[in-house]
Amino acid sequence: MADRNAGRRKKGQQESFFDYTLLFIVLFLLGFGLIMLYSTSSYEANMDFGDSAYYLKKQLVATLMGLVLMVIVASIPYHFWERFATLGYLVSAFMILLVLTPLGYEANGAKRWIRIAGMSLQPAEVAKLAMILFLASLVCKIGKGIRTTKGFMIMLAAPLPICGEVYLITKNLSSAIIIFGIAVLMVFVSSPDYKKFVLIGLAGAAAAALVVFLIVNAASSDNMSFRGGRILAWLDPEAYADGKGFQTLQALYAIGSGGIWGKGLGQSMQKLGFLPEAQNDMIFSIICEELGLFGATAVIVLFILLIWRFMVIANNAPDLFGAMLVVGVMGHIAIQVILNIAVVTNTIPNTGISLPFISYGGSSVLFLLIEMGLVLSVGKGIKLKDL
Repeated sequence: MADRNAGRRKKGQQESFFDYTLLFIVLFLLGFGLIMLYSTSSYEANMDFGDSAYYLKKQLVATLMGLVLMVIVASIPYHFWERFATLGYLVSAFMILLVLTPLGYEANGAKRWIRIAGMSLQPAEVAKLAMILFLASLVCKIGKGIRTTKGFMIMLAAPLPICGEVYLITKNLSSAIIIFGIAVLMVFVSSPDYKKFVLIGLAGAAAAALVVFLIVNAASSDNMSFRGGRILAWLDPEAYADGKGFQTLQALYAIGSGGIWGKGLGQSMQKLGFLPEAQNDMIFSIICEELGLFGATAVIVLFILLIWRFMVIANNAPDLFGAMLVVGVMGHIAIQVILNIAVVTNTIPNTGISLPFISYGGSSVLFLLIEMGLVLSVGKGIKLKDL
């Protein structure tokens, strides 16, 4: 009898799956992020608030809350959230509108947050999570119809209202691009017709080239827009060193001075008031300065490993909805990492994009960890015999 019960327990254990590798990578990125956040922000925090750990404490609270929510979400079967997909889409759209009400407030020259019950929240982060749920549900409802032109257009049109709100109301172009990018990747994975994406890519590249051409030719205009100025600063940051090119130049100085092995943890010079908001979008440049090319490469490898674990779970997901959830989260993180590093290295024009799990931002880390909970929940549905 004892042998029979042991055999049953062993069989039950073999059927369960939990991605400890994914969990370890996430926890390592969080811990590394907190260390780098303190190293990057301590000087500015001490000057502005008289507390060198000011940013660290706020980020730590958000991280702990996120970890609790991650555990809760991971323990709930992921299909539970499918019934709330449309509601989440509508709620996220409504929350973005709240930025225009007295609940909205401005920080660092941008009005992108709302304050509820004494807590600040960035609606764009809610919209990213809601969009992943909604599009995963929509793919399942459309089914094979996604291969048709109508289904294809429905999938790409679904995020446009939210993207429009994020851009027009919060002036957050980067988040609008990320939300639409998530949709494109999810459609790309679920649709076998790659020719459409080649055409979309070529059209997007042509449009971007045309915009750059028009801005360069209008460079002498006194009515140059804010984003137009950023593009000019991207093309020649030294010519705009006193304005929009200043942050980019300081970031490049930080990257160049780090060398291969870096100056050492806590030894950055650029964070001492030279690089504005170093703990936010430009934290990767401080990683390069303090830990060198070696540290920067290690961070990139960690994100590559994270994407690999997403791919493993998505390929072995029990059903289409679970696979699409993981693909959406994978797209969110991959796009954000690529764009952040591209901005810091001046590969693309400067725009506010944080580095997942590492940059300062309570809303970002909170909802990223909720997304990790969804991925772990999908992973728990995988049978070990299918791996």
